[in-house]
Amino acid sequence: MNIFLSLQINWSPNETLFEIGSFGLHYYSLMFVLAFTIGYKIVEKYFIAEGVSKDYLEPLFVFMVFSTLIGARLGEVFFYSWDYYQNHLLEILLPIRENSNKFLFGFIKGYEFTGFRGLASHGAAIGIISGIIIFQLKYKLKSTLWVFDRLTVPVSLGGVFIRLGNFINSEILGIYTGSNYGVVFQNRGDILPRHPAQLYESLGYLILFLILRKVYPKVNHISGYLLGIFLSGIFSIRFLVEYVKESQGGFEENLPFLSTGQWLSIPLIVSGLLIILWAKSRKTS
Repeated sequence: MNIFLSLQINWSPNETLFEIGSFGLHYYSLMFVLAFTIGYKIVEKYFIAEGVSKDYLEPLFVFMVFSTLIGARLGEVFFYSWDYYQNHLLEILLPIRENSNKFLFGFIKGYEFTGFRGLASHGAAIGIISGIIIFQLKYKLKSTLWVFDRLTVPVSLGGVFIRLGNFINSEILGIYTGSNYGVVFQNRGDILPRHPAQLYESLGYLILFLILRKVYPKVNHISGYLLGIFLSGIFSIRFLVEYVKESQGGFEENLPFLSTGQWLSIPLIVSGLLIILWAKSRKTS
C-alpha cells in the first residue's frame, strides 16, 4: 500500500507525432482516428452478424464523425469557454488559434494550427444524438433505438482513446493529491503530483466497454437497453471522476455543490436509467 501511495510519475511528453512546417499531427488527433477506425470495424461486424446491408456503414460513419466533432466543439464553446470564443468566433469550428507570432500554413499571419482541441463529452453526446436522428430521417435503418444500441460499444471504446489523448496533452487535469502519489504534469509547469483524472476516466470507460461487449449478445434484441446502460454508465463515471478533477469553468459558479460536468451529467444519467426501465417494461409486457 505504501508503494502505491508513493508512486509518482513525471510527465512531459511531446504532444506532436510529427511536424511539417506549421502543420503537425498531434497524438490527440491520432486517438480520434483510432477511435473512429476501430468503431467502424465493430459496427461493421454487428451489421454483418445481423444481416444489415453494409451500404449504410459509410453514411453512418460520416454522420458520426461530423456530429461528434461538431457537438463536442460546440459543447466546449458554450458550456465552458464562451467568454473566450465570443471574441474569437473564427476559432469555434476551425482547428486554429490566434497567435500574433505565428504564420498559419506559412503565410497567414496571426494564427497557428492547433488541431481540434477543446472538446466536451456532453456536447459530443448531444451531437451524436442529433446526428443519428437526422441519419434516421434520411436512411430509415430499422429504428433509431436500434442504431443507438449498436453504437454504444464503439462509442464507449472511443472514450477510452479520447481520454488517453487528453492525458498525452496534459489537459483536463486532476487536482493535487497532497501526497507522493500522482502525476507531475511538468509541461504545464507543475512540480507537485496530481490525480491522473484522464486515466481514471479512461479506465472507467474501458470497464464499461467490456461490460457492454459482454452483455450485447444477450440484450441486443431489447430496444434501448444497451443505450440505457451506456448513458447511465458513462456519465456516472464522468460524475465520479469530477470529484478529483480540476475545475474546467462553465456555469458552476452560479450553481452550488457540484461542478459543471456533474450538473450536465445528471440528466443523462437519469435518462439512461429511465430508458433501462422502459426497455425492461416492454420486454415483460
